[in-house]
Amino acid sequence: MTSGHPHETARDVMSTGVDCIPAHETLDRAAQMMRDADVGALPVCGPDDRVTGIITDRDIVLRCVAAGHDPSRTTAGELATGLIWVSPETTVEEALSRMEEHRIKRLPVMDGQRIVGMISEADLARHLPDDQLAEFVHRVYAGRS
Repeated sequence: MTSGHPHETARDVMSTGVDCIPAHETLDRAAQMMRDADVGALPVCGPDDRVTGIITDRDIVLRCVAAGHDPSRTTAGELATGLIWVSPETTVEEALSRMEEHRIKRLPVMDGQRIVGMISEADLARHLPDDQLAEFVHRVYAGRS
């Protein structure tokens, strides 16, 4: 897969101003933050402000609520999944490849241990040709129920 602009980087397509939820915060607070920011994922930060994982709205629903857990008693750190990320200088082609490989729809952009942005499907929709976006969506959602 090649990007529409061969020299575009993660920095060129990412959204900035990403809020991080502290690992000790509850999932009901995470849901409120997602609603307020109109996002579907939040990076989770430890006490040292380093990103330790990411949680999605889907995680909250499937891994907490549907599993019978209380979102007001479950912390973001308990649900945070492993962190797949790219640097700001990563090419869009490599970022897409990483998202496809791990079947993820959101990709944090990290500068060292600090989050500087997030690449989402909406960001890709603004920067990729329609055929390339369709191929990405097909690969990410293939096999997902």
